[in-house]
This record gives sequence, structure tokens and C-alpha cells, in this order.
Amino acid sequence: MQLYLHIPFCHRICPYCSFYKHTPGNTDMRAFIDAILLEGKKHVEKIGENKLTTLYCGGGTPSMLSPTHLKLLFSGLREIFDMSELKELTFEANPATFDLTKAKLFKELGITRISLGIQSFDNGVLKTLGREHNREEAMAAVPILREAGIKEVNIDLMFSIPGQTLEVWQDTLDTAVSLNPDHISAYNLTYEEDTAFIDKLTAGEYIDDSETNAQMFTAGHDTLTAAGFEHYETSNYAKIGTRSTHNLSYWKGANYLGLGPSAVSTVGNTRWKNLPDTANYINQINHVGHAQTESEHLTEEDLHLEQIALQLRTTDGLPLDVLSDGERQRAQSVIDEGMAKVLDGNMILTGEGRLLVDSIVEHIV
Repeated sequence: MQLYLHIPFCHRICPYCSFYKHTPGNTDMRAFIDAILLEGKKHVEKIGENKLTTLYCGGGTPSMLSPTHLKLLFSGLREIFDMSELKELTFEANPATFDLTKAKLFKELGITRISLGIQSFDNGVLKTLGREHNREEAMAAVPILREAGIKEVNIDLMFSIPGQTLEVWQDTLDTAVSLNPDHISAYNLTYEEDTAFIDKLTAGEYIDDSETNAQMFTAGHDTLTAAGFEHYETSNYAKIGTRSTHNLSYWKGANYLGLGPSAVSTVGNTRWKNLPDTANYINQINHVGHAQTESEHLTEEDLHLEQIALQLRTTDGLPLDVLSDGERQRAQSVIDEGMAKVLDGNMILTGEGRLLVDSIVEHIV
């Protein structure tokens, strides 16, 4: 089973981010940790399974938790879950929230993979994004984690940010490569509902330009693959042996359990989401035993659509034998247009096809 923890706290709120998050305010952190652990215990009792393959701590900014609360969280998790066969423990971190001492604590806690939310190495772009770190802190983060003995380091980058030129994006790519991380995620900025960025896009202050998106995507692909990174999913690049095991599990349709406010779980044919309100989440866990606000039964059609949408994003591709006759005919038209190839019975997007993955999925289904 895969486990995801949502830690919603941030020192400041980035104007592009649509994930549930907030400043700590008056939140009782001990009560929050206790609620996460109680929720995990209740689900294990209900599901009857506690052996983890991967564990991912996201947010928010998990790395802003104090050493005391981190120790409490991880000791509690090990009491509830069997981690004897854990393949990967990923922890999201902001460069401004840790030093060497705290990085060594990450190592002591059993964290094997740190995902750095750097986004850019340009101070102007970082200001636009509302990030609390600067270029110097971002560049220092990877060496600190290496010195602490962290096994794998991922750098998250973002392109097509307002005011970001192709030259600035190229500098960020080159800087990231020079730090020699194991994995780089390069995301095209998307304008999400309920964010300050979508308001500016709607007002005409920002522009979402498909040609710019394509140029920056291509620059990322060319730079990172030339540096020895395998482009194994639309937005993800890895050195040999360092693909994200947790994310691969998502893309292959594995069961996963989400703990924390707004976290999503999918077990079998059931998917549910926790309420996105930390105070009420804590209250519900303590008084009801769960914090579910939405639940749905996934039909075979739902799962089939997700399989197509997720596996077409990967370089392993989509097995053609899972498609209906009509879907296979439509897939063949994509292949005939040179936007995909067939290898070992799998349809794999190539070139322009990778840029148009969402449109191709809509065309096939």
C-alpha cells in the first residue's frame, strides 16, 4: 500500500498554488500530529492492511514542522504501519526551512528522498511566485542534503511563469543540472481556480501562451535528457534507478491511502477525500473517527479512463490491448500522424504528442 500525508502548513501562501494550505496560525501542532496518527490507525483497523511500499509527505511545507513534531510523527507512524519493506520515503522541503542539523534529522527519521520545491533559480521569478527562498538558498540546499546523507534528491521546477523568459528558464535548467540532483520535475504552470494567478489571467494581466509553453517544454526536455536524465513521464526526469516509486504507483493504479486535511484515498473501487479544513479535520478525527467529506464508487469505465490518461503520460506507454476497437482505431490515427509509436504492444507518445497528451486522451476516449 502507498501512504500519502498532507501537511498543510506554509509560512506564506504562494499565489499560484491550489493545494489546501494555510499559515499555522493558532493550530495546535501536537493535536494535528495526533489526529494524523489516529486517522491512520482507524484506517488500518478498517482496511486490515498496514504494510507500506512507499510513503510520501507533501503539503504545504512538511519541512517547516519542528524537530519535536517530526520525531513524534514518524515514531507514531512506525507504530501503526509496517515499514519493513518500504522502498521509498519522500519528504517535500522548502530550502528556507532547513539547515544541516535539520537535514541530518531527516536522515535519522528514515527519509530516503527529499523533494525540493525550488521552482526557479531566478530571484525575480521567485518573487513573482511568492516563494520565501532566494537563489542562494536554493543552490545551497542540495549540497546540504548530500552532506546529511540523503539518498536521493529531487528538484521541482516550473516554467511559463509570468515574466519568465526562455533565457531565464534556460539558466534555471542549467543551474539545476549543475547541482547534480537525482531527479528533476519540470512542470508547466497551470492556472488553477481560487488562486491569485487565475484572477490575473482572467483580468488580462497574465497570458497563457501555448507557443511559449511548447518552447519551454522542449528546452527542458533537450537540456535534461542531454544531461543524462531519462524523460519517463510528461513532467518528470530521472537518473538511472531514481524514478519516483510512489508516483509510478499512482500512474499504474495502485491503492493509496491519504491522511490529513484534503487528502485523497483510493482503495479498490472506492475513492474518498477528507475535508479541507484543519481545525474541523482534527475535531472530526477525534469525535467521529474519520474526516471524509466526499466518497465515490469508481466504475470500470472510470478506472479505464484513468488508466489511459495516466499511462499515456509515461514513457512505458499504454498497452493497446486494453483499448476497445473504437479506441484502438482512434489511437491508430494518433500513431499515423507521428505523435506516437508502438513498442512491445504499448502506445508511447513522442515529440509533439507529449505536449498534447490531454487532447490525445480526449480524442481516444
